[in-house]
Amino acid sequence: MKRLPEINCDLGEGIANEAAIFPWIDTASVACGGHFGDRNSILQTLLQAKKNDTKIGAHPSYPDKENFGRKSMEISMENLLASIQEQINLFLEVATELGLEIDHIKMHGALYNDAAASSDLADSLTTFYKQEYPGILIFVPPNSQMERFALKKNIPIRKEVFADRAYQNDFSLVSRNVSGSLLTDEVSISKHLQSILEQDYIQAITGEKLAIKADTLCFHGDNPGLLEFLPKIRKHWWK
Repeated sequence: MKRLPEINCDLGEGIANEAAIFPWIDTASVACGGHFGDRNSILQTLLQAKKNDTKIGAHPSYPDKENFGRKSMEISMENLLASIQEQINLFLEVATELGLEIDHIKMHGALYNDAAASSDLADSLTTFYKQEYPGILIFVPPNSQMERFALKKNIPIRKEVFADRAYQNDFSLVSRNVSGSLLTDEVSISKHLQSILEQDYIQAITGEKLAIKADTLCFHGDNPGLLEFLPKIRKHWWK
């Protein structure tokens, strides 16, 4: 039987229906203060994860709550790494209080995209993660600089594909400013997932077939259609 990737979701970002999402996911990436969140929001999300026996990861970002971490930021490497460390350590403090272990680290938004494209940023981040958080795996985009440098440094990874986002032909995500970049209904997401799950490729918006074996599939917690389509999709493929 073909191995299916896990389902992950970005959570701890202030959405009202978060508790209803947990039964349908395997892993939660929890905002830890960069783009959203504080100790209390992390605590509430991790309590839900513990209740549902869901794996948990830290979801650091550029320190930019004003733009929800979705804009590239001019910041020194020293200050960026200090912020990421502060975010992850806050997450670890709360997780430890609850007796939970960290599963992974996944960057958010513009930081995730910038590190995928920039060899300098990916090199610095992977060196930092290996030094400060040895043995903790990282979610990486396929065919990205983050994948390249993590593998080079023997950092464990999971290759992540976005289940509710459209792709360019270079494995980058279509800008959220473009209509159709976020898939919000069962029909469009099922079509997107069919090629990924059954034929091991992503159908880019330009028509190319991008070969990929996904380890984890991400749905965004703030997707307006999430609780309408996720249970149906979960039941259809993950029987």
